[in-house]
Amino acid sequence: MSIGHALLGLLEGGPRHGYDLKRSYDERFGQDRPLAYGQVYSTLARLLKNGLVEVESEPGAGPERKKYAITDAGVSDVGGWLARPEKPEPYLQSTLYTKVVLALLTGHDANDVLDTQRSAHLRLMRDLTRRKAGGDLADQLICDHALFHLEADLRWLELTAARLQQLAAQVRA
Repeated sequence: MSIGHALLGLLEGGPRHGYDLKRSYDERFGQDRPLAYGQVYSTLARLLKNGLVEVESEPGAGPERKKYAITDAGVSDVGGWLARPEKPEPYLQSTLYTKVVLALLTGHDANDVLDTQRSAHLRLMRDLTRRKAGGDLADQLICDHALFHLEADLRWLELTAARLQQLAAQVRA
């Protein structure tokens, strides 16, 4: 995900301080990976340099604080980003496939690789299902997205296990 575009989108609601942007980002998108303050400010500096945001100074009792506002160019940039579809990722050469083939090539038990991965997937699916049950609609949608991908991975794991003898013969040939 583009952090710059997410921050620009959040700024479309009005000017904000960097710490407000971080908090909003973390609440909406960063439950599993909150942004570091340094990342927020370095992204804002890049957006400022590219003319996508501008700084509004806020006088006060303490040191001058910066409020960031999106520019017309920033609004246009976010609009273009939202209109572009994300590239579907077919996962044609996954790390897991590589591990299975290497296990077969090196004499390790490929079934163990598949079983270990299946257990990890099922554990994560249970965690996501619990999280989904207690979450708001946004969290439920995020969890559903992850669960659907994990289900597809599990189908692949089962199919690969069923075809493991064939794959072993091809790999060794």
